[in-house]
Amino acid sequence: MGGISIWQLAIVGILVVLLFGRGKISELMGDVAKGIKSFKKGMKDDEEETLDTARAERVAADGPAEPIDVTPRKEREDA
Repeated sequence: MGGISIWQLAIVGILVVLLFGRGKISELMGDVAKGIKSFKKGMKDDEEETLDTARAERVAADGPAEPIDVTPRKEREDA
């Protein structure tokens, strides 16, 4: 006694569908999915920003990098 049976859940489900309509429930679920995607994107952006900040701090601490000569070997030897 005191537990929720499958019939009670079915009645509540039917009442929800009658009150809100089938389209409203699917629209609500679509909004929830958009919210989850937006949250994940925000978390990813924050993570990338943290990595960029860490890289900038590391470069500032190490100083500027030495320039690399990218001139083709043949041109360097001719010069």
